[in-house]
Amino acid sequence: QVQLVESGGGSVQAGGSLRLSCAASGNILSTNAMGWYRQAPGKTRELVATITSGGSRNYADSVKDRFTISRDNAKNTVYLQMSALKADDTGVYYCAAQTLFTGRWDYWGQGTQVTVSS
Repeated sequence: QVQLVESGGGSVQAGGSLRLSCAASGNILSTNAMGWYRQAPGKTRELVATITSGGSRNYADSVKDRFTISRDNAKNTVYLQMSALKADDTGVYYCAAQTLFTGRWDYWGQGTQVTVSS
């Protein structure tokens, strides 16, 4: 099992920045990629960004050039640096871990709220 704990959410005005952190514990070696998803009110959960154990990154088109995902393997922590935030970025942000052998996103954090006011 893998446990994920997010932190760093909050309220910010449009144009501002926030950094989210996700601390992983447990059977970390069973995971490959880590990622951030978000869910806005009344909408389905969507991918924001992912990063593999080797450092390859992938972003949703809506956040490219504004968000940066990174990971510190020594600390078992993944970060999401968010800049130039927009009201559309509001939602609950979830950290997720992909199981190495199945490729499924099996592990999820409890979520952290990000609210961007215009």
